Amino acid sequence: MAVRTSESAHQRRKIAALEEKLQAFEAGHATKQREANHFMSQGRAIRRIVTLYDSIEDLVSENDRRCETDNEDVTIDQDCLQMGYIALSNCISWLNDSASDLEHEDYLQMLKKLRQGADSARGDDTSKLKNLVPDWINREFMPNPPVDREDKNCRGFVHDACGRLLCPTELDWQNPVVKTGIRDRVDGYIVTEMSWPTFLYEKYTADQNDLEKGLFKSALLLQAFKAIFTSPSSAKDVDGDGEGANIIENNRRARRDISGRKVKTHVAQIIKMHKVTPRSIAYAACQLRFALSSVTSWCSIDGDFDYVQFWRNIVDFFERAPG
Repeated sequence: MAVRTSESAHQRRKIAALEEKLQAFEAGHATKQREANHFMSQGRAIRRIVTLYDSIEDLVSENDRRCETDNEDVTIDQDCLQMGYIALSNCISWLNDSASDLEHEDYLQMLKKLRQGADSARGDDTSKLKNLVPDWINREFMPNPPVDREDKNCRGFVHDACGRLLCPTELDWQNPVVKTGIRDRVDGYIVTEMSWPTFLYEKYTADQNDLEKGLFKSALLLQAFKAIFTSPSSAKDVDGDGEGANIIENNRRARRDISGRKVKTHVAQIIKMHKVTPRSIAYAACQLRFALSSVTSWCSIDGDFDYVQFWRNIVDFFERAPG
């Protein structure tokens, strides 16, 4: 037997129930949004210190393949993927647990957000260096005409200063025959990723009898690295000697010693990168080369130059050193 209640009281209870459901829905949505933001934030490290081009899915798949087979015969590409997976695990230590705990759809959504964060960070760095690199070149080399901050079509081998820095070390950019041959892509002057470009070298000069001397020690590369991983303002403070092994620690100490006030956390701290790594050097070198080039949209191929292999060449220089 029902007890009759007033219509207004009945409506208030219905409204209260609906409001409770709405609050629960909004709370769930807020939680999902926080998770998405967290995954995107964590993903911003991937292109910078894990892999510039490989997908997260390919790294995970290669590790799964190795767990499921005893075959020790692997290709170079498979080995590169596995090294990338190890770097990914060190960078995002919780990834394995999340893969086990999440439902399949949630796992795919997590990978999507990690990927979005990774590509967004790469894009931010590309835009940053697009404007910074011309200023550095114009200040150091004082070219005439100066490098345009906005128009990338005027960079690359079209511009004398950019061309000199992009030129392979075994060629003399000052030789008119070489300069013309590179610009016209003549046989014998094709620029590929198999030659170290001049911008990687200390004082932008390579010793042809010892090509490792001064390699990865240029002031321009150091500036690019600091602009990406510490701050654009810190990139102004380089002495040109190319010794960058401790720039993360040096920047931390400088910020601490200047004052006791809290300062903005830089990228290296956010992504928990405590030292310079081969993959972070390769990332900075690719970003710098792109900033020097005349290509306007990020890509993996620039004419005869393959950025994917260039990135791998730098990583292998350190991670697969002979002996």
